[in-house]
Amino acid sequence: MTTKLEIRPLTAGDEAVWRRLWTEYLEFYNSGVDEEVYQTTFTRLLGDHTPGAVSFYEPRGLLAVVDGEPVGLVHYFYHRHCWKLEHVCYLQDLYASPKARGTGVGRALIEAVYQRADEDGCPSVYWMTQEFNETARKLYDRIATLTPFIKYSR
Repeated sequence: MTTKLEIRPLTAGDEAVWRRLWTEYLEFYNSGVDEEVYQTTFTRLLGDHTPGAVSFYEPRGLLAVVDGEPVGLVHYFYHRHCWKLEHVCYLQDLYASPKARGTGVGRALIEAVYQRADEDGCPSVYWMTQEFNETARKLYDRIATLTPFIKYSR
């Protein structure tokens, strides 16, 4: 049986499936957000991301769809960098539903971000994950370089 994987931008009609997938992602990290954050984030994800637009730096979102069913998502955004002239891309959230793990969905989402970042003049893409996320880190170790940086937060 052949499956068809499609990576596509979020649309206004995706709010329910996006919310379900993002909730699953947040729950994986024992976290959650208020309703206002859901609504505001989805609005930002659908913003005008053309260069020069005020919302160019707002987050963007892609869905992974297998045989018509959304099974994964990624959020990313561009920002300026003091050490580079070009923007850089921060991949903030990456999620594949449990049934889609190990099928190439996570890799396809990351590679889609790579492609879009390259097209938009942002050759540097980075992200963070928690140390215990061993399953995801096996993929990350194959398609990116682990850095020695330690994150601090207030």
